[in-house]
Amino acid sequence: MLHLAFIQNIGVPGFVIIVIALLLLFGGKKLPELARGLGKGLRGFKEELDGKSEGKGDKPAKDEDDKDKA
Repeated sequence: MLHLAFIQNIGVPGFVIIVIALLLLFGGKKLPELARGLGKGLRGFKEELDGKSEGKGDKPAKDEDDKDKA
């Protein structure tokens, strides 16, 4: 398993350097779009883990309802 111990050791100066590097690489206009996409991806991933996604496991299939009635 991958251990991300280095994240605990990043302080304010390290965080500032990372933000500056991201600004230089992607520019100010592209960063909000990247963050928004990352947020949507993480939200979808968490919903899948929790089983809250639409259409999967929430409602029984129509065929299963017909079998129960018969």
